[in-house]
Amino acid sequence: MKFSDKILSQTLVQLCLDKGIDHIIISPGSRNAPLTIGFAENPSFKCFSIVDERCAAFFALGMAQQLKKPTALFCTSGSALLNYYPAIAEAFYSDIPLVVISADRPSNFIDIGDGQTIRQENVFANHILYSANCEEGESFQIKNETELNTALNTAIELNGPVHINIPFSEPLYHTTQNQLVWPQNVPPRIETKDITEDLTTFAEQWNQSKKKMILVGVLPPNSVEQHFVEQLAKDESILVLTETTSNLHHENFISAIDQLIAPLTDEDFKKLQPDILLTFGGMVVSKKIKSFLRSFPPKAHWHVNSKKAYDTFFVLNQHFKTTISNFFAEFLPKKITIHSDYQNHWLAIKRHRLQRHATYEDEIPYSDFMVFSEIFKQLPQNRQLQLSNSATIRYAQLFDIHDSAEVFCNRGTSGIDGSTSTSVGAAYASKRPTVFITGDLSFFYDSNALWNNHIPKNFKIIVINNGGGGIFRILPGEKNSKLFDTYFETKHSLTAKQLSEMYGFRYTTIDKAEDLKKEIKEFFSKNEGPDLLEIFTPSTVNDKVLLDYFKFVS
Repeated sequence: MKFSDKILSQTLVQLCLDKGIDHIIISPGSRNAPLTIGFAENPSFKCFSIVDERCAAFFALGMAQQLKKPTALFCTSGSALLNYYPAIAEAFYSDIPLVVISADRPSNFIDIGDGQTIRQENVFANHILYSANCEEGESFQIKNETELNTALNTAIELNGPVHINIPFSEPLYHTTQNQLVWPQNVPPRIETKDITEDLTTFAEQWNQSKKKMILVGVLPPNSVEQHFVEQLAKDESILVLTETTSNLHHENFISAIDQLIAPLTDEDFKKLQPDILLTFGGMVVSKKIKSFLRSFPPKAHWHVNSKKAYDTFFVLNQHFKTTISNFFAEFLPKKITIHSDYQNHWLAIKRHRLQRHATYEDEIPYSDFMVFSEIFKQLPQNRQLQLSNSATIRYAQLFDIHDSAEVFCNRGTSGIDGSTSTSVGAAYASKRPTVFITGDLSFFYDSNALWNNHIPKNFKIIVINNGGGGIFRILPGEKNSKLFDTYFETKHSLTAKQLSEMYGFRYTTIDKAEDLKKEIKEFFSKNEGPDLLEIFTPSTVNDKVLLDYFKFVS
């Protein structure tokens, strides 16, 4: 087996191997040649070559999302590194472990006018858990080992991104048959996250309240044990609100928040206003629930998370630094049953909303709403469902999605920039049949995501193409002007047909209601290779159909 003759390369490669970080995404370059040689020559690593650095980083993020352990990615020096930043920010806010490695020039080459050189040390300072800045030379070996152990362990222990900057002097391509260094592996510390608070006082407060609301944000599948779910669902003083990305299901939970609360009056909101709000999971999609809880705040807001707690509603007064399973295991036995009509009242309204929802589906014209409705009706069971941001995730919130689906969306920063790349990386890592649903702008923005050799045959893309940023028609603002068309909605006439042909996707298209049901059924039935279905919808109808929906379901 060949090794790079660079001590720093051998040190990093061996420590990644020792810590089980074995999925490596390589952005081709020259300055990072010692790393490419070190990782790609070692059969213990699974290496992936992806040219576009932004796509490579989101691909790595998608893999880490599914593997639930760090993936590593590295690039050459200069601006290549900056293209990793969007995915790093997403990983930072979504608690996804990434090890970002940048090759650099030696320090005496920085800021002297040398080519492909920028200030790389600490470049991600505001959105990184740890920055390790290594130095070349045998005299720095102990320091470098300490830095690398700290960085890699931080990614594992705290579930987030770290940055390692490694300078390499020329020559870069020399190899050796010998291992030159045996770095000390300091194992990561995996804490149990036991609850440190006495829960008695909190339980007393809980048991005295007849209106408890639980709001669940982004959550990986199977995060909450089923017997805890059943206990919550049976308590008539508890109303559980979930989202598409919560991956938490029960018929007594409210899974379409906006459908429930959009038509409410101030008088209704006062009835819904909880005494205690318990939150867990990541970011919450619904703007309406945020607005409601800020305008009608609970008396107490508790958040459960082993790492951090956001004061989203400006009334956070307790952060339980533990896992939700640990919390429920200790807290729920202290809970007592009290009489309340809180849950039953809102479940009755939910049932009414669902009846009106079904009626509305039968009456609407061909539109985005109709398309999403049919997609989710026909989505096969046991699929990984990846969703892009903007309109896609917001439409998904309104429909029933079978609980066998595992749903993911980049809600850390809610950007459209890497949804496709993330879905490709996730599909490869999970091996589960994957459906990615996206809007046209998000898809075209990240079209280089398909420029790699790692797209599984059981991967399907659905592009809803309404000729621009349709979400801007839903938001308040002037919609009938040249300014709006050009700078907000961004009208275009692009299609995915040529991209599908170039990247080897079987391409199908729909542009009218009569073909919708049949073509979607046929699309899901084919499994011979990656498929792309492009559904064209009229841009000027969608906003009215959606806005009228919230009035109709009331």
